[in-house]
Amino acid sequence: NVRADALARKLAESSGVDIRYYNIIYEAVDEVKAALSGMLAPEKKESVIGSVEIRQVFHISKIGTIAGCYVLDGVVKRGAGVRVLRNNVVVHQGELDSLKRFKDDVKEVKANFECGLSLKNFNDIQEGDILEVFEVVEVARSL
Repeated sequence: NVRADALARKLAESSGVDIRYYNIIYEAVDEVKAALSGMLAPEKKESVIGSVEIRQVFHISKIGTIAGCYVLDGVVKRGAGVRVLRNNVVVHQGELDSLKRFKDDVKEVKANFECGLSLKNFNDIQEGDILEVFEVVEVARSL
């Protein structure tokens, strides 16, 4: 319940200091916690949303390498992150470039369906490779 006098307000204003008044000390503590938690960078968590088996590889001169795939489980979404696994070893980590189903561009393909896809900046895919599809989710951190 203390207020700043005119000289203190003038000095705070010239220095760029924000003065706030509180009747209850817990409101000040809550506001400081909210400000500090807003300064925390969000935590990035990775969640695997599906896996895909490459059944056939097509080399097209102007486009690159296209993979004929079968979605084993989960879902494949365009723009999602992808890890190429060959003999359970990560060969490449990147992003899906295109996702097609029967010559139509689609946003996602669910489990037990076939699709065609290509990867951004990676053409060394082989039959039998497994693609692990994942999304990165940002979770706000708190104090």
